[in-house]
Amino acid sequence: MSETGTTRHVEQIMGLPVTLALRGRHARSPEGLAAWHDVVASLRDVDRMFSTYRADSAVSRVRDGSLRLEHAPPELVEVLAIAEQARVASDGAFDVQIPSPDGSRTLDPSGVVKGWAIERAAALLDHLEATDTCLSAGGDMVCRTRVVGSTGWRIGIEDPRAPERVLAVLPIVDGAVATSGTAHRGQHILDGRTGLVPRGVASVTVVTGSLTWADIDATAAFAHGPDAAGWLQTRPDRTGLVVWKDGTTTSVRTPAA
Repeated sequence: MSETGTTRHVEQIMGLPVTLALRGRHARSPEGLAAWHDVVASLRDVDRMFSTYRADSAVSRVRDGSLRLEHAPPELVEVLAIAEQARVASDGAFDVQIPSPDGSRTLDPSGVVKGWAIERAAALLDHLEATDTCLSAGGDMVCRTRVVGSTGWRIGIEDPRAPERVLAVLPIVDGAVATSGTAHRGQHILDGRTGLVPRGVASVTVVTGSLTWADIDATAAFAHGPDAAGWLQTRPDRTGLVVWKDGTTTSVRTPAA
């Protein structure tokens, strides 16, 4: 995003660069800055609750048995309910119970948490009148347009084989964009059914109204490997771009339910 008149704030949270871009009335106002501070506080709370690297997080305590799920914070219960919906919708390709080579499974809801947390934090910006906002974490983002006459945000989709190159530019007025792939984190996505790294796909980008579901569906489609585009075609109100290992691409656009 290179529009003039844009103010940006950046903070490292949840192990990711979180960026807020503001245009319009509150781009440089005290209200805009206060909203950014609220976003940061919200995301830090999420990190304390969901980090798998903190022994005192709710997720870690559920994993080690020191916290029963019925006594867990409601946010964790909500995320796990979303995860179960995603597991069913993806025929098990997306699963927060991560399979290990020995056949055991370990709870790791990170595949839901990032999109859910950013979408939740973006709601803290909704009161900024006449202001365009774009809240991004690690490239997944929620974009809103509130300035009269604004053309929205132009979001570049990078080439996973050469991240400095842009494959496509998407105009987003009100919506969410998420990409899952190997360009920055290597082979970190597993097929929840097999525990194996999916074959044939380099990245999947999904655009829809909810970042929670854009992020889940990008990961789930990637986990389907050669069936990525076919599975994404079953999801309502999605625009997607699948980049295959050989550099070819498949575009997906589905109608609303």
